[in-house]
Amino acid sequence: MRLPIAFLENKKIQRIIFTIQPSSQGTQQLYELMEKVYATGGWCLHLPTSKHLKLFKALRENTGNKRLVGFGQIDADLGVTLTGKPLCRFESQVISTMIRTTVPPHLARKLFPVSPAEEVLTQKEIDRMTFDRSRFDQILSSFHPEETPFLIIGGKYGDWLWGLSRGDLLKEMFMEARQKGFIPIFAGLWATFVLPKAKHLDASAYAVPINQRRGLFHLPEACELIKKFDRPIISLDPLAERELFRESEQAFSFLFHQLKIDAAIVEVTSEKEIVPLFQAVKHIPSLIPFRKT
Repeated sequence: MRLPIAFLENKKIQRIIFTIQPSSQGTQQLYELMEKVYATGGWCLHLPTSKHLKLFKALRENTGNKRLVGFGQIDADLGVTLTGKPLCRFESQVISTMIRTTVPPHLARKLFPVSPAEEVLTQKEIDRMTFDRSRFDQILSSFHPEETPFLIIGGKYGDWLWGLSRGDLLKEMFMEARQKGFIPIFAGLWATFVLPKAKHLDASAYAVPINQRRGLFHLPEACELIKKFDRPIISLDPLAERELFRESEQAFSFLFHQLKIDAAIVEVTSEKEIVPLFQAVKHIPSLIPFRKT
């Protein structure tokens, strides 16, 4: 089966990018499902873990198909340190600071169900956060621009860094990824909050969830923002954690026809889901770059 295509920085991708998440996390089941997606016609794969990356490399080797395109993933905290320690060690303080300074009170419990520490980061501590180039380069060394030309950088810490007014650290990560030959994509979870702030990153696209469950504010606001956003948008988890799987054709129609996003990263949990997902996008057109004649 054929999927519609699009282009990011003149590189061809499929408008559906598969992320393989079988119910059992065994290596064999993960590889077999990845192999089945490829055999059905999917050659763009999202690689959220080192296990996914390892199996993707094996699939490329076993099939001999160099057209397989990987989308690697790097969480933003892996490039940031505070007093020489990884930022993830200060997660509780970061959350407390976000609740006090950024997140609307009525959404705090929804976004942070676990009670954070009372201690918050001081402005001096926030200012002392630094880009850890050696640690970030070590992470980059796991990837290769020919196998995984696209790197998705951000995640929850991407949102939090913007909330702490340290988007400059993300800019350094994107610059470093570019210098190493990769095409970076920014990923955030709070679309209405981060898209306006991250718009001027040197990113090829912006990946965000487009559903009520994952948004910082409300879905209509996110949709209006996305319609007006003049950079490529990739939808994360468009089927809302399987809730919309039975209505996937309508969901994709809304995303691709009404919001006019460029691509979607879609989760596959079993072999029986693959063909219905291919069928659900059969009416989605490809995005062919305009060429002057």
